[in-house]
Parts: sequence; structure tokens; C-alpha cells
Amino acid sequence: MEKIELEVGDVVQLNPEHQFAGMLVVVTEPKSFGCQGYLMSQFNFEATRFKGVAYVRPKFEEFEYVGRMQWVWEPEKCE
Repeated sequence: MEKIELEVGDVVQLNPEHQFAGMLVVVTEPKSFGCQGYLMSQFNFEATRFKGVAYVRPKFEEFEYVGRMQWVWEPEKCE
């Protein structure tokens, strides 16, 4: 993917060569190299959300832009 300006709440999908190939990432922090965000399974969103949050820091070349979420889950507000 070309370098673009990401925002909190953007959704990207990890490419087939990535360790978590095909999973979605909700951006929580844009970075100069790509982003930081939490993983969401494209098959089971609820299981990912409630059984723990895994964060990744992929580079721009490791993902493609998908779109934007209207409401971003904030774990600290769910405790």
C-alpha cells in the first residue's frame, strides 16, 4: 500500500504474507511507518473483542486500506 495519512478508526487488512494474513486491524495510533491497532477477525468479530485484544504494528507495505469505522471500541471504557 502507498503511504497515506491514517486516522484513528480507519480499518486496514493485512496482506497474505503477514503473520496474521487476512485479519482486519482497527487503527488506534497512526505511525510514520504504518499504524498500531487491534486485530479483528474477519470471521468472528465478537470472539476477538471479548477474549482479549491483540495489538499489531504493521508497516504500510503489509496492509491495504479498507475503510473507516464510525465507532471505535475503547477497552478502557469497557472495564
